[in-house]
Amino acid sequence: MSTVYDCIVVGGGIAGLQAAIQLGRYGHSALVADKGDGRSTLCRNYHNVLGWPEGISGTELRRLGRKQAEETGIRFVKDEIVQAERQGDTFALRGREGTYRATTVLLATGIVDRFPDLPGLIPCLGKTVYVCPDCDGFEVRNRKTIVLGSGNTGAAMALTLADRTSELLLINHDQKAISPELAGQMRERGITVVAEAIREVLEENDGLFQGVRLAGGGDIWADRGFIAFGGNEVRSSLAEQLGAERHENGHIMTDARTKMTTVPNLWAAGDIGVHSEQVTIAMGEGCQAAIWMHKTLLRLRQ
Repeated sequence: MSTVYDCIVVGGGIAGLQAAIQLGRYGHSALVADKGDGRSTLCRNYHNVLGWPEGISGTELRRLGRKQAEETGIRFVKDEIVQAERQGDTFALRGREGTYRATTVLLATGIVDRFPDLPGLIPCLGKTVYVCPDCDGFEVRNRKTIVLGSGNTGAAMALTLADRTSELLLINHDQKAISPELAGQMRERGITVVAEAIREVLEENDGLFQGVRLAGGGDIWADRGFIAFGGNEVRSSLAEQLGAERHENGHIMTDARTKMTTVPNLWAAGDIGVHSEQVTIAMGEGCQAAIWMHKTLLRLRQ
């Protein structure tokens, strides 16, 4: 008969790892099933994390988190969970490599940003090209900045950054329509819009953003970049399979205090939930969920 874990954490990113550390410190039998991709695998440098004034990369944070979790007895498996169902008092999770069972489950599968496959872009992500203005608007202060974006999403990002720098340019890569209201606001703020596809990101010295080369051949030089294409993938299909309530945009509804979903003994934490998408919030939610998973497990054993 297959092992029934106390907890299975689906997703080995920041929220999942922080939850795993807490669960391990309680002494629970827990498994982290991680596909091995996601936002934190791409971010070259988190700039706003307490204790890391020079920043830390997502891959290094994941490496340290896994090591810390494993030292408490947490098991890891590289697998993509594709199906989930309730079987009596347990959950059955089927991955591409195996099937796993647990009494409680935490979904920490996150979201995936949509952006074009541009040469030179990925080495810059989190280092000199950013995603989150709350996290990294600070990094573009008084620097010439390009928003690599699409339509209204790109326009909204440019306007958000306008208080940070007066040298701001939006390249509407997909050449989607921008609403008259947003277009007018950008004109008032002096934001130039270029409606042309980008051929490649100009990058040197392992992640130093220099600007972009347009499809028509011209180069635009800048110091920093932001991406804003919209249409990000919210990885909440497992929650849907299990009947958990979700918002229209796919983010999972959870209790503010416990992070439990509308399905008993099923939790969600991190970017997959409804909140500001930041690494430190993901850590907090992972720990918060693990605390209440522990309380539930104690109650179930009585």
